Amino acid sequence: MTTVRLPLFPLNTVLFPGLVLPLNVFEERYRAMMRDLLKTPDEEPRRFAVVAIRDGHEVAPTAPGMPDPTAVPERGPAAGFGAEPLKAFHSTACVADAATIRERADGTFEVLATGTTRVRLLSVDASGPFLTAELEELAEDQGEEAGALAEGVLRAFRQYQKRLAGARERSLSTGADLPDEPSVVSYLVAAAMMLDTPTKQRLLQAPDTASRLRDELKLLRAETSIIRSLPSLPAADLTRTPTSPN
Repeated sequence: MTTVRLPLFPLNTVLFPGLVLPLNVFEERYRAMMRDLLKTPDEEPRRFAVVAIRDGHEVAPTAPGMPDPTAVPERGPAAGFGAEPLKAFHSTACVADAATIRERADGTFEVLATGTTRVRLLSVDASGPFLTAELEELAEDQGEEAGALAEGVLRAFRQYQKRLAGARERSLSTGADLPDEPSVVSYLVAAAMMLDTPTKQRLLQAPDTASRLRDELKLLRAETSIIRSLPSLPAADLTRTPTSPN
């Protein structure tokens, strides 16, 4: 079992391998994380793990009115995640490689990271200025009939795009050909679909690519059917998750 210890960035979203994640970092615990990552030599990756929050708050209440006027201010790396942070997070996360970390004049950071590898959380350490986690790297097995399933998912996804474009009254063209490698297809479609966090998390932690693709095929058919009756839907970029306000 290969394990690694990395800084942990909890969010109310799911990051998939190959997808781009823009971050607006303003909380002190995550600013401390970015300052630490900037110490990494340029030739080495600046890695941290992004995990979806199961039970807790992405932004800790640091003052009355932020974000809850009745909340008691919390401090520390585990603020908002209870006495046992591990239980506040989903068990499968994604390693992110920060290609850009830019510090602003006010001390906040603009970060652009890309998901790389799925990992399983084994433990969470809140003893430092920011959360760290011991993580087990997860292999991406193809499973049976992944290639054929990927073709079916791409066809269903194109139909989903057409329905979505019609509901939004504009084109959703990606401007580039969609990939055909099964695992890449599975992650791109999982990130691009309009799904809630628990469903996206289920797709992230699928046991293999084929299982993820089978699930996506069912979801695409169901969602495409539902879209016919909806007058409008929010926009989504096919290669990025929404910018997180940290």
